[in-house]
Amino acid sequence: MRGTSQRSRDAVVRAFAPVALAAGKDGTRLAEQLFAVVDTVDGSASLRRALTDPARPGSDKDVLVGSLFGALDARARTVVADAVASRWSHEGDLAHALTDAGYEALFAAAESAKVSGRVADELFQVERELVSQRALLLAVEDHASPRASRATLVDSVFASRVHPITLALVQRAVAAPRGERVLTTIRQLIETSVQRESRLVASVTSAVELSAAQRARLSDILTRAYGRGVQINVAIDPEVLGGIKVQVGSDVVDGTVLTRLDDARRRLVG
Repeated sequence: MRGTSQRSRDAVVRAFAPVALAAGKDGTRLAEQLFAVVDTVDGSASLRRALTDPARPGSDKDVLVGSLFGALDARARTVVADAVASRWSHEGDLAHALTDAGYEALFAAAESAKVSGRVADELFQVERELVSQRALLLAVEDHASPRASRATLVDSVFASRVHPITLALVQRAVAAPRGERVLTTIRQLIETSVQRESRLVASVTSAVELSAAQRARLSDILTRAYGRGVQINVAIDPEVLGGIKVQVGSDVVDGTVLTRLDDARRRLVG
């Protein structure tokens, strides 16, 4: 999404953000309603054209929104009306913007429930599990499989292990990836969740799981180094043998045994 559509999307989500935050726990319901609107719009080419046609009078669009979505919570209906009143470079961009508004509602609900950090951690763990289990990734990305089947699979794997808001985010990423790979969408959600807390992300690769004390010490070191909070995301890779690799943005500190062996090997060959 770019140009006119990007500006419209940003304006719609920006206007909705304080509403979503004030909604508190109702944010999950607003998200469900917005995602339902997206599914309706995605399912009808004629509706997409009607809602995004710049030549169609705004009053006609208002009537159409009222007739189709009048049962929505007033807060969800308002963001839909705002989106329909905006200009879009491509008719599919309307649904993209409403999807982002739904994600905004879920993240706001997480903030209200004071589980933002937990949701960010769980999204990273979901991403790591999908990367490590190729069969699972292929199954959730199989668009030939019915959406209900993919949703059931996600529930069976993650529902008992993650917060309901995390599950809702992952479910949506799997149900309607909007032309993106599921992993790409989840990584974007991770980035958004961290940015909302004004934290940096430290991607840590270790041969073994870090203890709570080790995570706390590393977080403290990085927080003091960068002057702001740091989200620690740990990926386990037995091939590194020992030590850890830490990447924060473009900064990389690699203290793994594998890297030290590679360095020694290069010096010997040189």
